[in-house]
Amino acid sequence: MSERPALPIQVFCLGRQPYLPVWEAMRALTDGRDAETRDQCWVVEHEPVFTQGQAGKPEHLLMPGDIPVVQTDRGGQVTYHGPGQLVVYPLLDVRRSKLGVRELVTALEQAVVGALGDLGVTAAARADAPGVYVGEAKIASLGLRIRRGASFHGVALNVDMDLGPFARINPCGYAGMAMTRISDLVAATPDSDSVARSLVGHLGRQLGRELDWAAPGELPEHCQRQQGLSLPS
Repeated sequence: MSERPALPIQVFCLGRQPYLPVWEAMRALTDGRDAETRDQCWVVEHEPVFTQGQAGKPEHLLMPGDIPVVQTDRGGQVTYHGPGQLVVYPLLDVRRSKLGVRELVTALEQAVVGALGDLGVTAAARADAPGVYVGEAKIASLGLRIRRGASFHGVALNVDMDLGPFARINPCGYAGMAMTRISDLVAATPDSDSVARSLVGHLGRQLGRELDWAAPGELPEHCQRQQGLSLPS
């Protein structure tokens, strides 16, 4: 019997949301998956937060100050999320898709490279440090978790954000790592929606999957159940 073709990935744009309830909704979706659960991709901007990955060391949090720190269950070290940064969470059944972790990491990195290329920005991944770089400066951070054969967490691309909070940490565990953003590299900063469309479009092509974009303002089921999330504007 031939396998059924994979359904398109559902894409939801969540708008600006606090980190914790989105993380909790991702975990609920991952833990409640069954054979019929659709693959999803969530696009979001977060309120200011430092997230510390499972490999995170306290000494990499230099001066968090008034920005909250969340100990999370993704891979990697510490990073910063804030307004003006586009975060893409691929919530995929990697077992069903026969998708390896390295393949997914590469797909995310190359999707960012492709989206930046659309803006005339040359970027590349590095073998020694996950993420995407423009020259020596990091423009996108990456951290994943695979549980029950499914992926969550994802990639964060700096569009037009305040980079100052990165000076309060050693980004991804690297002291003094230079950070950059799209607004520093192009003449006219694109809006977040167009960057999201480009980035997720490239990700779909990297994965060989079609995309099914939800209606504006629509939240995925697990976000509708989660307290602390608002409807996207």
